[in-house]
Amino acid sequence: MERDGEPLSARPALETEGLRFLHVTVGSLLATYGWYIVFSCILLYVVFQKLSTRLRALRQRQLDRVAAAVEPDVVVKRQEALAAARLKMQEELNAQVEKHKEKLRQLEEEKRRQKIEMWDSMQEGKSYKGNAKKPQEEDNSGPSSVIPKRKSDRKPLRGGGYNPLSGEGGGTCSWRPGRRGPSPGGS
Repeated sequence: MERDGEPLSARPALETEGLRFLHVTVGSLLATYGWYIVFSCILLYVVFQKLSTRLRALRQRQLDRVAAAVEPDVVVKRQEALAAARLKMQEELNAQVEKHKEKLRQLEEEKRRQKIEMWDSMQEGKSYKGNAKKPQEEDNSGPSSVIPKRKSDRKPLRGGGYNPLSGEGGGTCSWRPGRRGPSPGGS
């Protein structure tokens, strides 16, 4: 290690003593606290990365707020679009309510008409239950029009004599408790 053409031994003694002292001090410091210094540097790096991402996000939010505040026409357009959407939804809801009210009115009218028919049939001395039938049922009310329902041709799931409580015919799943007493084997 030469410096400007001078050999190392030609350096002043004070400079070499300072370098030697620095080497010993830094070397002993690293030997004693080296791992602590490495881990603290890694920790500082990670914390710095986390904080920098959060600061970037915070700056972006501030820029967005400034941009929104600067452009009031965008805010007005958003509010108008929101109001239009609400109005449309309210109109749809009102239409559904009107349909429901109309349906309820029709049901009430039908009930009122049936009550009037029942009252009239009772005044004539007829059975009100017989007249309350729908017109389709009145036309088909004859002995020839009654068709008995036949049973389906399906195979039954279990035999007719099956009883799950009897313990018979159940199949392969039969559980029996173990024997009581000490286990056999050993002396």
